[in-house]
Amino acid sequence: MSEADWRAVDDYIVAALIPRAEGQAETLAANAQAGLPAIDVSAPQGKFLHLLALAVGATRILEVGTLGGYSTIWFARAVGEGGKVVTMEIDPRHAEVARDNIAREDLSGRVDLRIGAALDLLKVLEAERPAPFDLAFIDADKANNAAYFAIALKLSRPGGLIIVDNVVRAGAVADPAVKDESALGARALFEAVSAEPRVNATAVQTVGAKGWDGFLIARVN
Repeated sequence: MSEADWRAVDDYIVAALIPRAEGQAETLAANAQAGLPAIDVSAPQGKFLHLLALAVGATRILEVGTLGGYSTIWFARAVGEGGKVVTMEIDPRHAEVARDNIAREDLSGRVDLRIGAALDLLKVLEAERPAPFDLAFIDADKANNAAYFAIALKLSRPGGLIIVDNVVRAGAVADPAVKDESALGARALFEAVSAEPRVNATAVQTVGAKGWDGFLIARVN
């Protein structure tokens, strides 16, 4: 099977199960026009995250890595009126595009978008002593995944989920010969989660329009 085959199946899934109004074609077009990298989750993955948020009854979601707001919008739809998504983006230009996309979907009141380095912003958030989060989604620079996970765990409620994207990296996570920063970050995450008694976790490989990758999913005990 080739990536073209995986993409064709993704297209089939979208046509069958994700109505155009849900799929956010306008968001993706705005991101492309602004020159943002095309590294958003795919539409099937976005709806998967949306359904997980609904399944745990999430009204408070933490997102590390906003980009153009594609996954943010999926989460903001899930939290409902009165819910909140706290999302963090290091690039001011990306954040500006995300704000416009979120506003176009009439979801600005559900999103607290913070600009800066995620580790710094997470430490500030931790100092604020916020109400616990029901779900955290980590999709930023991969080298800091273990550090992001550690803080997200502190900020999550028992029974909440922590989801980390891009942990398989086309198999690089399991290939010790690959020593790039992202692969090393993925392995450090697995090691940290494996040693953490406060969570129960697995990882799921994915194929599709975004190639071969995967999610790590941890439930807080």
